[in-house]
Amino acid sequence: MTRIALEAARKSVEIETKGMAHLRAALDGDLGHALEQAIELIRNARGRVVVSGMGKSGHIGRKVAATLASTGTPAFFLHAAEASHGDLGMVTQDDVLLAFSWSGETAELADLIDYSKRFTVPLIAGTSRRDSALGRAADVLLLLPQVEEACPNGLAPTTSTTIQLVLGDALAVALIEDRGFTARDFRIFHPGGKLGARLNKVDDLMHAGEDMPLLPESASMSEVILVMSGKRFGCVGLVDEVGALSGIITDGDLRRNWGPDMQDRRPVEIMTRGPRTANVGSLASAALETMNRRKITVLFILDAGKPVGILHIHDLLKAGVA
Repeated sequence: MTRIALEAARKSVEIETKGMAHLRAALDGDLGHALEQAIELIRNARGRVVVSGMGKSGHIGRKVAATLASTGTPAFFLHAAEASHGDLGMVTQDDVLLAFSWSGETAELADLIDYSKRFTVPLIAGTSRRDSALGRAADVLLLLPQVEEACPNGLAPTTSTTIQLVLGDALAVALIEDRGFTARDFRIFHPGGKLGARLNKVDDLMHAGEDMPLLPESASMSEVILVMSGKRFGCVGLVDEVGALSGIITDGDLRRNWGPDMQDRRPVEIMTRGPRTANVGSLASAALETMNRRKITVLFILDAGKPVGILHIHDLLKAGVA
């Protein structure tokens, strides 16, 4: 019985993969042209994308709305049934409606369609039937290819919902490219959790100003020891006459070079020239990768060669980057 069930699972994946191939082919034709129209319509809208649907298509619509909102396209999900009981008041003439229905005949969408026509709210429809109520009412019709459901009874929405979801993702990704949405923009909408932490910049976590353990190249060894002990980063950076970082002395350097004449030595004699650094504006996750690879615990952050901050691995761990 387990073998039969596993074979059914494999067949399901094969059927849905074929459905994806049909969607890809459709994007080379009329569906691709319609998607371009949808992108232009959304780009020029002064309001938001209001996504709606019912049943499984509604679940897909909710995810599409969330993806759009998190990638720079203001959007929210409007439940098709609740729309008829007052929630249509959420929709304005500056908005764009995006409705999903595989059959295009979902009864709960009727009031939403009527509202879009009455108040001239543009309607983008994702459906598999051109001649359906939703298909005929659409200002932009995203006509989905007819595909076989993976359900052995041909009833449970499976391939059809996968097609709708991928189309929604394709629209969101196209809008990311169209808007020039960057990783820095993405972080604005994802400040929490692991993803938000990994999108932190070194600027957000570094210590700057008086917190930096910096001295001129002309400093004495006693000054190096004093600053290293006071700043608690386990290192001191040395800068040249124009303020550029010329080297670094770590507590390990002091131990390795310690001797009776230590106080008489010049710091530049024992410093490490060309230390590993990170540039201002770089990702904190990249700084962590450098620290792990080079087996170091601190990085000076540079702007045009001059130190503007220092980052300790503990700062990255505290922020959840690791």
